[in-house]
Amino acid sequence: MTIKNIFDFKGRVAVITGASSGLGVQMAKAFAKQGADVVIMARRLEKLEAVAKEIEELGVRCLPVRCDVTDTEAIKEAAALVEKEFGKVDILVNNAGSGHVGPAEETTDEQWGGTIRIDLDSVFKVSREFGKIMIKNKYGRIINISSMYGLVGNSALPSASYHAAKGGVVNLTRALAAEWAKHGINVNCICPGYFATELTIDTLNTESFTEYMKATVPLGRYGNEGELDSTALYLASEASSYVTGVIIPVDGGYTCV
Repeated sequence: MTIKNIFDFKGRVAVITGASSGLGVQMAKAFAKQGADVVIMARRLEKLEAVAKEIEELGVRCLPVRCDVTDTEAIKEAAALVEKEFGKVDILVNNAGSGHVGPAEETTDEQWGGTIRIDLDSVFKVSREFGKIMIKNKYGRIINISSMYGLVGNSALPSASYHAAKGGVVNLTRALAAEWAKHGINVNCICPGYFATELTIDTLNTESFTEYMKATVPLGRYGNEGELDSTALYLASEASSYVTGVIIPVDGGYTCV
């Protein structure tokens, strides 16, 4: 089969959660640059509206939707709004997340539960509601953003709840891929390593963290803006039509050693 213009997303609708900052904004713009209409979701509407203006300058539609991805009713309302506006959802990127950092023995039930809700429960809930739309249309590409810490432990930044939640996302991806393949829905997972965003750049550029990355990341550095986008575009495109249930680390080699 010959595939032409495999990264042309004109006519596609891409929904990205956690898209008011960081990697979510980067991926939303990447899809828009390839012609997709974009729905950006997060809790901070004012930030979403600012991002939407930037995306619309790329010549596509962009719908900002305030949504707390831990709130089931809010997710249902968001899915209904998107279906009303666009009639379908082709691509879903579950990017929203956070995480508690601290020793396991000092982690409270609230800290544990909060991390599980935002990093794992939300991925299931958002996939469930937007998946219903994809099932009706017999087509979908779901991309879950886990973490390299969903594949391995670490001794530098103790965060058991984050590891557990992101590990759950990895196997949730496999489960949904197996279950929804019959509906024409491919479900895959990206496990990013250290990436520069407005929230992380100051830490990443400290001398101590720079030395840590040189010692633990084979490529010796953090990921730069745009270096995650190509994997997301591939998994959302027709180039990956026979790819489902896969877990792709984009981590400079951190998990290979």
